[in-house]
Amino acid sequence: MPQSSAQVTAAEISRIAGVTRATVSNWRRRHEDFPTPSGGTESSPLYDLESVRAWLASRGHASAASASEELRTVLRLHPLSGGGTPDLLLLVLAAAGRSPEELTAAVRLPDADLAERAQDDAASVAEAVPGADPLRFGADDAAVLRALYACVRDEGGATALSVLAERELEDSAASGAYRTPAPLADLLAALIPGIPDRVLDPACGSGTLLAAAARRGARELFGQDTLPVQARRSAVSLALTAPEATVAVRAGDSLRADAFPDLVADAVLCNPPYGVRDWGHDELAYDPRWAYGVPARAESELAWVQHALAHLSPGGCAALLLPPATAGRTSGRRVRAELVRSGALRAVIALPVGASLPLHVGLQVWVLQRPEPGGAERKSVLFVDTAAETPSVAGRGGTAVTARTRGASRSASVDWTEVTTRALEAWEAFTAAPDAFEGEPGVARAVGVVDLLDDMVDLTPARLVRASRAEVDPAELSAEVDAARQDLVKAAKALARTAGREGWSAAGAGAREWRTATASDLSRGGALILLRPVPDSVRTRAHAAGGEDGRPETRAVLTGADIATGSGPTGEPMGLYDDSSPVIAVGDVLVRAVAGAEGTMARVADEQDAGALPGPQVHLFRPDPARLDAWFLAGFLGAEENIAGASTGSTVLTVNPGRLRVPLLPLEEQRRYGEAFRHVHELRAEAQRATRLAEETARLLAGGLTGGQLLPSPGDG
Repeated sequence: MPQSSAQVTAAEISRIAGVTRATVSNWRRRHEDFPTPSGGTESSPLYDLESVRAWLASRGHASAASASEELRTVLRLHPLSGGGTPDLLLLVLAAAGRSPEELTAAVRLPDADLAERAQDDAASVAEAVPGADPLRFGADDAAVLRALYACVRDEGGATALSVLAERELEDSAASGAYRTPAPLADLLAALIPGIPDRVLDPACGSGTLLAAAARRGARELFGQDTLPVQARRSAVSLALTAPEATVAVRAGDSLRADAFPDLVADAVLCNPPYGVRDWGHDELAYDPRWAYGVPARAESELAWVQHALAHLSPGGCAALLLPPATAGRTSGRRVRAELVRSGALRAVIALPVGASLPLHVGLQVWVLQRPEPGGAERKSVLFVDTAAETPSVAGRGGTAVTARTRGASRSASVDWTEVTTRALEAWEAFTAAPDAFEGEPGVARAVGVVDLLDDMVDLTPARLVRASRAEVDPAELSAEVDAARQDLVKAAKALARTAGREGWSAAGAGAREWRTATASDLSRGGALILLRPVPDSVRTRAHAAGGEDGRPETRAVLTGADIATGSGPTGEPMGLYDDSSPVIAVGDVLVRAVAGAEGTMARVADEQDAGALPGPQVHLFRPDPARLDAWFLAGFLGAEENIAGASTGSTVLTVNPGRLRVPLLPLEEQRRYGEAFRHVHELRAEAQRATRLAEETARLLAGGLTGGQLLPSPGDG
């Protein structure tokens, strides 16, 4: 049956063909037979999809798009006759159980037969998905069904599931959903002692925490989520990733309408919604779950804490991801006091900023254990601050830079290996011998229950861990201060030498003027190549899909924050990469994709950057050295006025790389400018290095004086 005509944008054509948008623009200008616009506007034209496909096929580009991109495009262009995508989740689960040969046969079926086949497949797994009410697929849905079967066949059920969930969550006005990062989910699961058999997540989202529990050996997985699409997604995802486990997922509000009121679990893992005032405070005032006190209206997080404890067997453990305000808000002090007094709260672990959304907040993990009747008295609570001194990142001058020194930038990458090691080592040592736990100054400390039960019952790890500063050895701290001071003196001398360079001269009576060209013009002329990194979402989808087309990513990632701070690549690799992914080479020019924040906007890649992948907020320019000097290019691309002219947006300024302008100068003159720009870059780097060392030295000195490890110099009197 012929498909109804659909229209696509130039961006969608680029995805279908597997090329850049600049290439599509070239096709439009250079090929008279390229399809003419069939709609849209002059600045944003739309093209007939079938005409575009025919033109691409004639030039060998018809199959360049990945199966997942094809599914994403078809979902937009051909909405289901039933009006939504949730029931396609059933079809993903069914298709994932079919062989590649069976899926290929389904793709080749006529439209009507394909719709009937899909309907039967979805019905066969309906019992596995909560609230499923399969619609009747029709022949008009064949394009979507065919793309979905092909996506499952080529890239796996997890990728198809991710595409469908993207679409549905975009359409949901109530959605504030996001995934808990896999390393964080693994950390929460690892904090549960032993191997729990029965695990509950009462705010399961897409099922990431339950999947982490399954990887540790959990056999019965129970989940509930307010958003029906998330409950469906979680059920299908767990069925795909944990086929040997018994899975029960329900849709609904866990606090108001608990789907598992009689469930007694070995463990509870949860990343609940934060800051919700309408969580049922009035109607649940006399709920038996509030064994530790009725949570205040502003304390929905403490309601989730007690909900988790209510579902645990005696001695069972829970790990919840909570905002830092939960540890210190005045309205929650009575409930916190009872949690501490009863021994239900075992540990509070502070995570670095950026560990999970919201990225600007340093979240905390609360570990709880339901008291056992007649069990041993719990005299202390463990506090760990994994953000206290995150692993050092080498500055481009060779000096170590800690996250504290850099102001704990929210863009800084989280070293999950280090965070997990610190948290688990402290937790395991504490649980093995709570009374003998010595801790680590500035990182981990066991605080007595009596010491916590003051007027505020403030459970903030950073405050309580800092209280152990007196345990630091004075001689060790003095040696650390001396080393930092010597580094600072060397950095100050290097800065003075760099700043002392002379030779600048005035251009004359007026500023020099020159002809310029845009980066797009230079790219079309072959003077440079603009390489676009693979978006995070694509790498994440590839990671979920697995398969033979990608390899586990082992390369570092250079982020926009790395350019701003002058550090080497610190970003975490995500997902898979293939041979088409751009890799940074010496001489590439790296430009931040978001303007407005402090720091350098552009620099030239050196040996420290080579081999890394550009992050999603980095534009990569590769100049032809016979036509463009790299430092000349970096200097003008990163100029303040140039960035402002090429940026769009109000709150967040996004740099359009093709609109950046470059003077047209002879190569020899470019090199003179390039050498000057290189010197400016070195001056800025030396200044940043000296500033970081000054801040670190001052911090050590102030801490040593106030902590009692250092004495004032006799000359300070």
